Amino acid sequence: MINFAIRWLTSKKVRTAVQMRHHVWKYVNAQRDLMQPKAIESLESSIQGVTDAINQKEGALNLEDSLESLEKSANQWLKPYPNAGLRENIEVFLVAAAVVLAFRSFFFQPMAIPSGSAQPTFFGITEENLKYKPDAEIPSGLKKIYFSWVKGEKYYQVKAKNSGTFRTIDTKPVNIIPFISKQRFMIGSQKYTLWFPPDSLWTRASLQNGMEFKEGDDIIKLKVVSGDHLFVDRFTYNFRRPDRGETIVFKSTGVPKLTQNTHYIKRLVGLGGEKIRIGDDRHAYIDGTRLEASDPGFEMVYSFGNRPPKDSLYSGHVNGKIAIENNYPHLAMNSQFPDGDSEYKIRDNHYFVMGDNTMNSYDSRNWLDFPRKKVIGKQFFVFWPISDRFGWHNK
Repeated sequence: MINFAIRWLTSKKVRTAVQMRHHVWKYVNAQRDLMQPKAIESLESSIQGVTDAINQKEGALNLEDSLESLEKSANQWLKPYPNAGLRENIEVFLVAAAVVLAFRSFFFQPMAIPSGSAQPTFFGITEENLKYKPDAEIPSGLKKIYFSWVKGEKYYQVKAKNSGTFRTIDTKPVNIIPFISKQRFMIGSQKYTLWFPPDSLWTRASLQNGMEFKEGDDIIKLKVVSGDHLFVDRFTYNFRRPDRGETIVFKSTGVPKLTQNTHYIKRLVGLGGEKIRIGDDRHAYIDGTRLEASDPGFEMVYSFGNRPPKDSLYSGHVNGKIAIENNYPHLAMNSQFPDGDSEYKIRDNHYFVMGDNTMNSYDSRNWLDFPRKKVIGKQFFVFWPISDRFGWHNK
C-alpha cells in the first residue's frame, strides 16, 4: 500500500491508469446486463492487467501496454453514451448535491436569525431610519457593494419627485420572478417602484397612508442590516444531551402556540422534571436554586448589574410583574409567570427555553416547555455578516 501511494504521487502515468481503470469499471458495471459473458470476461481481464501493471506484479505487461490493451477492449465491447460530456457533468453535480445535503443534514446546517429575540448574542434583521439624519451617508459604487456583501447592510433612498400624499399600492413585496421583487407606492398621482425591498418596508421606514411630502423630501432613507447567519451543529447532540445554558435550535412543528414548520433558537434554561420560577430579581430559579452569572452560558445574561431591563440588552429573565413596572405591559399579557412566586414544573423529556433579549422574546414564559426530541442542534459559527459576532460560539 505504501509503495502504491508513493508511485501514485510521483508518477502521472500511474494516476492516469488508476483513473482510466475506474472509468472503464464504472461503465462495465453500468452495461453488464447488456453484454455477453465473453465481453465481460475480456474487459475484466484487461482491467486486471492494468491493476497488475500498477502494482508491478511479476509477468504483468508494462503499464503503457496494459493501458493500450484496456483501451482496445473498451472500444470493442462498451457502447458509447450519447452526450457523454453532459452526462458526466450532471453526475458530478448530483454527487456534489448529495454531499452538500448529507453535510447539511448530519453535520452543519445554515440558519438565518430572523428576529431580535436573541440579541445581543445574535442579531436578527435590524433597521435604522436615516430620514431625520441629514448628514447620514448613503454609500454608492464599490462601497455599496462592500457594505452589502460583507457587512450585510443595505441602503434604500427614494426622494419625492413631486408634492402630494403618500399612498401604498403594494402592502407587501411582489415577486416578479424568483429572487426579483418590487414594492410600489404613490405620492399624489406619481407612481414609485422600489426594487428588492425589505420585509415590513412601510413599518421599517415609518410610512403610513396619508402622510404629506414635498418635492425633494426623503420618502425613504433607510438602512437595513441582515440578521446573523450561522451554522447549526447537528452532530454533537447525537452523542450527548444539551446542557443548561447552551443556545439550542429546535423545530417548531407540532409545538402549540408556535409558528409551524420553522426553527427557533433559544437558550436552554430548564430541564425535564425541574421546577422553575422567575424571580423579581430577574434571575431564574431551578428547584429553588438561583442561576448566576457564574453558571456556564449565563455569564452575559446576568451581567445587567443595577441597570433596569431594556430591549436588546442583557437584562436577565423578566416576569410579568417586572415587565409592567418597567413599561413593557405586552410582555405580561401572555406570560405564564405573572410574578416572582409563579412556578412551573417542566414535563419529563421536555425543555424550557428563553431568549437572551428578555424584553423582546416570545419564549417558554409564554408557551412553556416543548419536547426534547424537537432539538436539532446547537449554534456553532456565525459566518455572515462580518461583525463583532462573527466566528465560533461555544455557548
